[in-house]
Amino acid sequence: MAQSSVQVAPVPGRVVSIDALRGFDMFWITGGGAIIHALARTFPGGFTHALDVQFHHVHWEGFHFYDLIFPLFMFIVGAVLPFSLTKYIERGGKKRVLYRRVIKRTVLLILLGLIYNGLLDFRFDHMRYAGVLQRIALGYFFAALIVIHFKPKGQAIWAAVLLLGYWAIMKLVPVPGYGAGVLTPQGNLAAWIDQHFLPGRFCCYTYGDNEGIISTIPAIVTVLLGAFAGHWLRTEHNQKRKVLGLTVAGVASLLVGLVWGHWFPIIKNLWTSSYVLYAGGWSLLLLALFYWIIDIKGYRRWAFFFIVIGMNPITIYVAQRLFDFGTIANIFVHGFIDYLGPYRLLFWVLCVVAVKWLFLYHLYRQKIFLRV
Repeated sequence: MAQSSVQVAPVPGRVVSIDALRGFDMFWITGGGAIIHALARTFPGGFTHALDVQFHHVHWEGFHFYDLIFPLFMFIVGAVLPFSLTKYIERGGKKRVLYRRVIKRTVLLILLGLIYNGLLDFRFDHMRYAGVLQRIALGYFFAALIVIHFKPKGQAIWAAVLLLGYWAIMKLVPVPGYGAGVLTPQGNLAAWIDQHFLPGRFCCYTYGDNEGIISTIPAIVTVLLGAFAGHWLRTEHNQKRKVLGLTVAGVASLLVGLVWGHWFPIIKNLWTSSYVLYAGGWSLLLLALFYWIIDIKGYRRWAFFFIVIGMNPITIYVAQRLFDFGTIANIFVHGFIDYLGPYRLLFWVLCVVAVKWLFLYHLYRQKIFLRV
């Protein structure tokens, strides 16, 4: 943990909507999804069932809202890069300082990811080596290097090369026993590479890891899409034009992703190029919406709940894995919660989410943030 100078009031020049959007994204991981599931069980019906479905990952091909959570976070990681790396270079900062910063954050994220996956259990043969934080780390590392060394036009070329290159590899390289271009769970190239070169256990399908080796390639572009948005927000254009630009880019990305999906399906587990663009389109539209409401219209109070989460996203992600926040909630509700009947589950989930938020609020008030 490190002390920070972030204040409760928005820092001049800070894009508050990015913090709020990050918190909105993390909310669904830290208990928001569980609230939806509890609602569906407490109040069964067509609407709650349809809502509940959106908070489950698709089995293979397709897209639900829950399939947006991870790429949205990586998109936000990229959106911050122009405000930190590019701005530092423009002010005459040394690139070697940035290299140290990038390497340090990458190593820290990978270490936290391994701890999250059970590194301290010392059962290395049963451990998962890939993971969410590892993918964020590698996506951040390579995207940061591209942002440091190339202007936005060069970054766009890199993004196109990586997406098209991944498409070509997945479609043209034959898999032993299956041939080329097979995108089934058991017959795709990414799964074959994971089976032969990635030790430990896999998640979240039998034949490979959904944060596996070569699917990291297009994940870099997810971060770069966020960097493009960050570059756009740093321009001298007026705020309304910025919102319009983000909206147009979002719609275009959605359409290209859908069209490309006819030849290279939208599959989260493989992080296909069409998935990158489709998820990126929704990410751009959400950023446009949050930017318009918070930074242009000035409606910030409603977003405070999310900002508190968004200032410490990695902290709560790791903490809820290592600590049982339900133990704290149980101290206050164990005496009466069993009398709530059908509402018990929903009330319990809300209490656990409240404890997590209050934990983050305490860190926020103390200006303690985990910087990664």
